[in-house]
Amino acid sequence: MADSSRIFLSPPHMSGTEQAYIQKAFDENYITTAGQNILDFEKELCQRTGANQAVGLNSGTAAIHLALQVLGIGTGDEVLCSTFTFVATANPILYQDATPVFIDSEPDTWNMCPVTLEKAIQERLQIGKKPKAILLVHLYGMAAKLNEVMNIANRYNIPVIEDAAEALGSTYQNKALGTFGAIGIYSFNGNKIITTSGGGALVTDNASLAQKSLFLASQAKDPAPHYQHSEVGYNYRLSNISAGIGLGQLEVLQERVQQRRKIYEYYQQALAPIKAIRFLPEPAGAFSNRWLSCITLAPDQPITPEQLRLALEKENIEARPLWKPLHLQPLFAETPYYGGTIAETLFNQGLCLPSGSALTPEQLEKITTVITKQFQS
Repeated sequence: MADSSRIFLSPPHMSGTEQAYIQKAFDENYITTAGQNILDFEKELCQRTGANQAVGLNSGTAAIHLALQVLGIGTGDEVLCSTFTFVATANPILYQDATPVFIDSEPDTWNMCPVTLEKAIQERLQIGKKPKAILLVHLYGMAAKLNEVMNIANRYNIPVIEDAAEALGSTYQNKALGTFGAIGIYSFNGNKIITTSGGGALVTDNASLAQKSLFLASQAKDPAPHYQHSEVGYNYRLSNISAGIGLGQLEVLQERVQQRRKIYEYYQQALAPIKAIRFLPEPAGAFSNRWLSCITLAPDQPITPEQLRLALEKENIEARPLWKPLHLQPLFAETPYYGGTIAETLFNQGLCLPSGSALTPEQLEKITTVITKQFQS
């Protein structure tokens, strides 16, 4: 049982209507990976994002895997990938026996640097290895430099997969993140801005890519009265129960976005007197869901992010370092990397603060009081 006194980083926040959708699944006896909840969830997700097609899946990781599969990524291929992200972004590249080529961040959004991206493409082309895809992450709900990245991708004819796992409800120039590239993916893990307990989705405007993804996600069953299979498939379909939770959650998506943004604004105002603490502003055209409120600390002061994290932990408050760049992970020690030390510096200087949409004013005050005291001692 969860500690009721603990302030978690990003816990689930129910709307109150999820049980009705779950009960509908029970009433219809669709306790499986088929049913009306799934169809309705996919339809509603399209309406919320503007995507033409959505395929409900059991994780964001599965969505990335299928995206790579349907775009033809296979043995020996290279995929240009953000380094500053969770390992689930890059693991599916390995599933396909392909190679990630990691790209450093830029300081304005913390996402993939377009200048470094183009340099990597040019150098891979020089050695006869044209990348087969760009796997772009919108970190912590903040839009990457989409104009620049998409222009580069179009110039070199390389498809873009948008990892918008953390960015549902975020936009760039009033268009939903996840809908700029060939394929977008979302995660509905328990810590995301809305949840299906465990789940994800693939979205695209290409009906054939969506159809192929659905086919592979359902064990690649050929049309026949018996079970017949001509290629490898996967058990990746979202459950009808989980989709019911998602329908209840989608009802309050915009409310959750506004709550998270208000939490970010509270931190920004309450911690403004501490000059060593820095926040990431929204660049022009970007609207972030502020999934997690993150700070970086100036390097020329005595308090480290780890000291701050431990001080919060002592008060039963969960905080977390920013993502450790993938090119620094043992798993990817031999993987190509392009860039400098921006992602590494962010990891060393950054911290994610509790950002759950149900945080109370008293809890927020407790968090900021603990932080403020560290800079007064």
